[in-house]
Amino acid sequence: MHNVLLSPHLQPHRVTNHKNLHKLSAAGLLISLGIIYGDIGTSPLYVFKSIVGGNIITTDLILGSLSCIFWTLTLQTTIKYVMITLKADNKGEGGIFSLLSLVRKKAKWLVIPAMIGGASLLADGMITPPITVSAAIEGLEIFYANLPTMPIVMVIISMLFIIQQFGTSIVGKAFGPLMLVWFTMLLVLGLAYVIQFPIIFKAVNPYWAYHILTTNPNTLFILGAVFLCTTGAEALYSDLGHCGRSNIRISWVYVKTCLVMNYFGQGVWLWQHQGTTLDGENPFYHIMPEWFLIPGICIATIAAVIASQAMISGSFTLIAEAVRLNLWPKVRINYPSDQKGQLYVPSMNWVLWIGCLVVLLIFRRSENMEGAYGLAITLTFLMTTILMSNYLKRKKYPTYLIVIFAAVYGSIELIFLTANMAKFLHGGWLTMLLALLMLSVMWAWSSARRIKNRFVKFVEIEDYFPIIKELSEDASVTKYASQLVYLTSANFKSEIESKIMYSILQKQPKRADVYWLVHVDVTDEPYTREYRVDHLIPGKMIRIDFKLGFRVEQKINLLYRLVVEELVKNGEIDITSTYDSLKKHKIVGDFKFIVLEKVLSRSNKLKFLERLVLDYYFILKKFSLSEERGFGLDLSFVTVEQVPLIVSTTENVELKRIN
Repeated sequence: MHNVLLSPHLQPHRVTNHKNLHKLSAAGLLISLGIIYGDIGTSPLYVFKSIVGGNIITTDLILGSLSCIFWTLTLQTTIKYVMITLKADNKGEGGIFSLLSLVRKKAKWLVIPAMIGGASLLADGMITPPITVSAAIEGLEIFYANLPTMPIVMVIISMLFIIQQFGTSIVGKAFGPLMLVWFTMLLVLGLAYVIQFPIIFKAVNPYWAYHILTTNPNTLFILGAVFLCTTGAEALYSDLGHCGRSNIRISWVYVKTCLVMNYFGQGVWLWQHQGTTLDGENPFYHIMPEWFLIPGICIATIAAVIASQAMISGSFTLIAEAVRLNLWPKVRINYPSDQKGQLYVPSMNWVLWIGCLVVLLIFRRSENMEGAYGLAITLTFLMTTILMSNYLKRKKYPTYLIVIFAAVYGSIELIFLTANMAKFLHGGWLTMLLALLMLSVMWAWSSARRIKNRFVKFVEIEDYFPIIKELSEDASVTKYASQLVYLTSANFKSEIESKIMYSILQKQPKRADVYWLVHVDVTDEPYTREYRVDHLIPGKMIRIDFKLGFRVEQKINLLYRLVVEELVKNGEIDITSTYDSLKKHKIVGDFKFIVLEKVLSRSNKLKFLERLVLDYYFILKKFSLSEERGFGLDLSFVTVEQVPLIVSTTENVELKRIN
């Protein structure tokens, strides 16, 4: 006997209206400016400064660099992300883990590129705030040559991380208008120079990009610096759920126009200074009129803070998805405001803060950080290409188109990766170290789970129905709880972990009026909220299967209560206490959750690598939320039982009995 129920409380409300999200609106366009383009929008602060570096300014360098920037923005950002990747929306949501959820059923190995891409994005999140804020604040050196900028940057970044816990909904509403001011400023500043020398637009000819890449001895360093102009492209896809496809595509037209115009304006300024070197100066601030410098620096600083905020929020969303996909340890996730999709991950907030301070203390200035920036994010681009190729294959696009997409973008990104590897000794090592650290956590957590699951023993639950029924009615056994709830990992209702039966029948016989088995299945759709009820032993044993999307908060305590309330209302279960004194007053019986915590027993034989993975896993587990907290259970109703994870038995030991 079983029922399939869908509670109105658990309706996937975000799923039903995702199509509305993609409708074009003025508000949507403004929101997309504030949320999405912070990183890519602040790149004019440091890109040309990084490209030119200590080189002598020449015609070839200016036109070649501008051509590379224009075609990188066109091929990478416009065609790959805005035109192609935005089509891969998962019920309105985007991002590398949303993309993984769309393709992983047919190819389990795709979790590897997804983990590499996710880890690289998190590493990038530790470099974006220092480089953007530093580049903005260093503009003050035009007025105060020996100004110590690092302490100012440190204070701004620290304040940014401190306010995360209070939510950014109030400030967030101002992000769109402020970024509109920023992009308009970029457009006007660039136009002021471009109209003086419109011939600069001949750099749009890809010949100049080809020419500089084939003739300049510093090609790799130039390409590595050019890549910085597109580092925020991944955010266009990650924030798809906040803004919608149409709003992103239309707003990108304006953003790209502003960016290109500003880069070409800086190109004109450089044209006027051929034969010299930058000597540490930033072309971005030199195209500003002198009277506008102070307001310009203020606007740049605000834009840098918004870019940092976008990266921090994106990291929180990434971690929340990774937790629910079992790719990251369970960590506390708070919801500080009612703003859609806004969340706060305390542990990640402080990890990012420490990472940003370390980057600042090591590199001190934005030009030194340019070497560290870009290397990790190239990996994210490459991994997205792998996942997108599989998505296009799954959607049955013509094979020749998939091959062209994979070949073109695989080649471009491998070239950029090679170019960025030239930065390895100039700071790229830190980015790779941070990315490897994040990847090691994801890999260890998911690998340990697979190792554990391999050795979890399941038994046929039907074999235990008679004894469960008898135990429930055996008055000689002290009642443990009226309603006893176990969390089970068994995917099928016909199975149960042997450890759960051991806990009920042997460890300490646990008599209850009703035994509940609760299973959580994370779906590939982001906002699914469904459940199924199976009455295994009518009135004695009930199983609830929750299907929750990978972006749904797993408040099992609340969801379980909603299901029980509905079952009571439908007359399918009676939860009134069976104690005579309480029954006559219709008092509800007590509920108790049992959580089985697996521990690695000493008596096991593991391969070296497996032992290493499990040792790392248990270290991470000490810093993560416990199972009961991770599932949002009320701790006053939870008992944790430790059970040994016996991976393999020890060798037979002979014992001789003597009298």
